[in-house]
Amino acid sequence: MIHPTAILEGNNSLDKDIEIGPFCTINNIQLGKDSKLFKYVNAYGCEIGSGVKVGAFSEIQSEVKIGNNTTICSHSFICSLVTIEDNVFIGHGVKTINDIHPPSKKRTGKTDEWRPTIIMEGATIGSNATLFPVTIGRHAIVGAGAVVTKDIPDHAVVIGNPARIIKYNNQIENSK
Repeated sequence: MIHPTAILEGNNSLDKDIEIGPFCTINNIQLGKDSKLFKYVNAYGCEIGSGVKVGAFSEIQSEVKIGNNTTICSHSFICSLVTIEDNVFIGHGVKTINDIHPPSKKRTGKTDEWRPTIIMEGATIGSNATLFPVTIGRHAIVGAGAVVTKDIPDHAVVIGNPARIIKYNNQIENSK
């Protein structure tokens, strides 16, 4: 179901059994089956897999790829060049950053200084975390409010600013 107040622009590829909530703006996206965009989501030029939930007031920019069965909670900002693999949980208010020397596009007119972020399968990102261009390992956990400036290995649990490893939790993957 697409709410009548949603704005659909460009060429969108919308699979079956999707929901696009009130006042969403989508432009040139791919949206997989059984996915839901809650109200006021802004998404453009991105690929969103099946079974994905995107919370209210979130933005997903171009060149973003989101895997299946992922949850992105409200008020989150997923910037260009982010890849989120399957079964990832993104808490409320999570921000990703791709420009490590802002505003490089304004200064140079190019995005060649932008860097990608990869959030690997099964990772959990706590509310209000900030992710610089990094790789978050499989089944890693980023604590609420953490500022991640370096890659996080598989199964690591990190907290703080800057984020630091406090332990490894290998039971997460093994319990599935």
